[in-house]
Amino acid sequence: MRSLTVPLGDRSYPILIGAGLLGQPDLVVAALKSPRAAIVTNETVAPLYLERVAFGLRARGVRLTEIVLPDGEGEKTWLTLNHIFDTLLDQRCDRSTTVIALGGGVIGDLAGFAAASYQRGVPLIQIPTTLLAQVDSSVGGKTGINHPLGKNMIGAFHQPRLVVADTDTLATLPDRELRAGLAEVIKYGLIRDPAFFDWLEGNLERLLARETDALAHAIERSCANKAEIVAADEREAGERALLNLGHTFGHAIETGLGYGVWLHGEAVAAGTVIAATLSHRLGWLGAADLDRAVALLRRAGLPTRGPQLSGDRYLELMSLDKKVDAGALRLVLLKGIGRGVVAGADSADIRAAIAACTADG
Repeated sequence: MRSLTVPLGDRSYPILIGAGLLGQPDLVVAALKSPRAAIVTNETVAPLYLERVAFGLRARGVRLTEIVLPDGEGEKTWLTLNHIFDTLLDQRCDRSTTVIALGGGVIGDLAGFAAASYQRGVPLIQIPTTLLAQVDSSVGGKTGINHPLGKNMIGAFHQPRLVVADTDTLATLPDRELRAGLAEVIKYGLIRDPAFFDWLEGNLERLLARETDALAHAIERSCANKAEIVAADEREAGERALLNLGHTFGHAIETGLGYGVWLHGEAVAAGTVIAATLSHRLGWLGAADLDRAVALLRRAGLPTRGPQLSGDRYLELMSLDKKVDAGALRLVLLKGIGRGVVAGADSADIRAAIAACTADG
């Protein structure tokens, strides 16, 4: 088992990474505030892993409530969130009840927001079961739901007490979901870790083949990068914005097409290519580095062109993004492999980059 810490003073917490961790309930029990917990999962994950987690906890005297939600990005709504609240209230869950998110990024965001809000905040444990959730969304405390006008526009910061990333759960992950998770892995190399990007270029096929050691290394390196950023800028006042490489364009894709048509990682990949192309257009990113970034995403089987949305539509959707500050759009751009920056850009340059990187460009 590999372990690292998100250092946030008295709210610091461990990230545990390894095979077979779902079969070690004592790891979770040690992080509970009381012997009372509510597991939030979905209809896809529940048949695979819910009983394994629940049996181990019950055997150690934990009183459990199980909440099984429909699967899909389209479920990240007030209606689904309210169903969680209804169940917590119906089962008389109190402020010492720990909410356990068992699933991918949608479950982590929903359960996390519920934990942040229920009785003004209850403990949270993240047990991510997808690569994307293990390397990104389960770490750092961002929680929330979607709005018809924008992705993740309603939410709260709420750090977990523990993150348990069992690499065995990736064996049941569909290929498309695995590839989507690689978009977030590649992101870390592009924004701040050029040595990791080099490693990814040399080991991508091992990741696609789901080699345990390669996956564990990629998860650990990704989480280490995110932990450092979160420790320095928990509420995204500065450096943490770098984690949004590709996301402003990607969120526009997800919202414009309808939530769930493209997976989050797929939209981020296409958005990353647009951001890299814009960086090249501004004279910041050399042609060779642009080619390397696009080639690695393509090798991962990810989209490197956006869907057929007009430049006007992209800009309209991006204007509602959380990175808009005092009316100005802030983008994460690149000045080289491993050198992410937060900057603005002229709308004409943004439109040109979108046109060069979309299906009808």
